[in-house]
Amino acid sequence: MSKRKKRILVLIHPRDPDNPAAGNIALGTPAELIDALARFNTQPDGSPRKALGTAVLHGPGFTVEYASSQDELMQAMVVVNDQDFAWPVLSRMCRTLNWKMQDTESGQVFG
Repeated sequence: MSKRKKRILVLIHPRDPDNPAAGNIALGTPAELIDALARFNTQPDGSPRKALGTAVLHGPGFTVEYASSQDELMQAMVVVNDQDFAWPVLSRMCRTLNWKMQDTESGQVFG
């Protein structure tokens, strides 16, 4: 069985959802991010934080990494491990929270 490539996305909150190039606003504080994503079955697993002040939340088919030492988060990195499980949750999350995802390879913004 071949190993699937992980897809890396950046989670952002555009000032104007119809024009992501207009700039972004904060996703919130780390605590607000954790609270917002908990509604989408995405939470910490209790493991120690990684080096450099990053933390990881685990969701269905994806993880979210963010800078836990920041007062306000402008972005978070989403690593998609299983697209079949991740996409429905990520799509619903972005619609509900008015967030977008940007593909790190193509630069495409969606969500």
